[in-house]
Amino acid sequence: MGTGDVYLGATMALREARGPAAPFPCADIRRDTNEGADEHVVRRMFIAPDPGRTRLRSASRAVLGIAGAVAAVAAAGLPLPAVVVGGLAALLALFVVTDRGPGRQAVTTALMPAAGFPVLALAAWLHPYPGARDAAFLAVVFAGVYARRWGPRGHALGVFAFMMFFIAQFLRAAPGLLPELYGAVGLGLGCAALVRFGLWCYERGALPAPAVALPQPRGLRRPTTRQAFQAVLAGGIAVAVGQALSEDRWYWAVGTAWWIFVNTTSRGETLVRGFRRVLGTVTGIVAGLAVALPLHGATAPTAALVAVCVFGIFYTAPVSYSWMMFFVTVMAGLLYGLLGILHPGLLALRLGETAVGALGAAVAVLVVLPVSTHAATDAWIGRALRAVHDFTGEAARHLAGGPGDDLARHVTELDALLERVRATVAPLVHPLSPLRRRKARARTVLALLDECARQVRGLAEVVADPRACHDERLTAACRRVEIAVRRLVPPDAAGSGTPVPGAAAGESAGPHPHADRALEHLHGLETALAGLAVPLGASVRQEPAAGPA
Repeated sequence: MGTGDVYLGATMALREARGPAAPFPCADIRRDTNEGADEHVVRRMFIAPDPGRTRLRSASRAVLGIAGAVAAVAAAGLPLPAVVVGGLAALLALFVVTDRGPGRQAVTTALMPAAGFPVLALAAWLHPYPGARDAAFLAVVFAGVYARRWGPRGHALGVFAFMMFFIAQFLRAAPGLLPELYGAVGLGLGCAALVRFGLWCYERGALPAPAVALPQPRGLRRPTTRQAFQAVLAGGIAVAVGQALSEDRWYWAVGTAWWIFVNTTSRGETLVRGFRRVLGTVTGIVAGLAVALPLHGATAPTAALVAVCVFGIFYTAPVSYSWMMFFVTVMAGLLYGLLGILHPGLLALRLGETAVGALGAAVAVLVVLPVSTHAATDAWIGRALRAVHDFTGEAARHLAGGPGDDLARHVTELDALLERVRATVAPLVHPLSPLRRRKARARTVLALLDECARQVRGLAEVVADPRACHDERLTAACRRVEIAVRRLVPPDAAGSGTPVPGAAAGESAGPHPHADRALEHLHGLETALAGLAVPLGASVRQEPAAGPA
């Protein structure tokens, strides 16, 4: 059963749209960038910091929303395939929709049927015609990736359309099944909306994460355009080789190729993502055989374990792609058993199709408009340094008597940018990377950027105090930090260069009561920025034409 790939989809969309109001903010999670080192990942997986218990709430809401959707579809008397589709629709609505604010999220959720129903009908009508079906599938792949240029809403609708075509292949849906599937999708989306916007809308009133992006180049170098062509090539390879491997389960390979491209910006990221997917699939198959086979499809224990897997998928998704794939694969095995089709050969086929999809993605990123890991990493490092510059300028203006309302926003933006840096630098610090010098350099840069973020958070707490105004020592220290950033990033990229106003004569309120603590944070920030000068050199002085997909 291809439902494992179905449930994988929504979680990885989070990485693609992490900037605007993502449901998994990881501001304070110091993710182990050496994720491939299993001893570190196992030790930290369930004890990783969870600020505001956001991961816990997201995973719990996933179980509630999906369980409600499944129960509603089953209560409506619809068959098991429709129940699966209803659960999928609920999952996508809960986790792929990442617009800023509940209002925009509700609009995107309401638009999902408009994107998914025509694609579902197209897949059903073309199922008897393999050539036309495969061409249509690749067209949906291209359009789904290309739609990411329109932000979180375009991404969410593109994902939903792709998954509707995917699930039609799994179900071998005929036109006669469409009314039941449409009803299941409607019930699933309705239950998800009830949970997300009614019963458990914990995003309401929360400070939305800022959008983090790089300047978008034009033409084929635009990330969404580039990845659309890459994804089509990867999908074409997956279709051809996947069908040679299995005429029945070939779409698993296409699903693998599709999701490997989510939230990757360089060839290194894509290759590492493929490796981690295969690793998670292998370990998940072993666990799935041990857990699912003895159950023989027993409904109650299978449902309970599926709920545990759903929780695990979404709880671990922000921390480890490999662990998320482990839970996806175990859940897939449980669902195969529930349908009475589980056997070791089926799971072995799943592994083979996964490897085919990963191979297709690797070939595509190596031959179609490749973007080096070095270029993508330097672009995001430069963006993070500019966030430090912007925060320091805001702090200096506040210290000179101006408002400091945007201090928290700048801190949140820096945290989001550091997550992007960690994602792009992951291939360089991977245990299998043979580039020892670049690995050491990347680890040094990450450590110093983390230190910058730590000092910025501490400084924000002090500067936000209204009594911080007009302390000239702090203002001067902020200016020095801005100068340190400009040594790493050119002035036209670091900011406008507008001088920070000084305190007006006769307005001094005396030393800030926590001035020593603030100066300590500023000194730590200066030291970290000075340390970055050696590993970065001039590598971030010119921003490449690469950006997030």
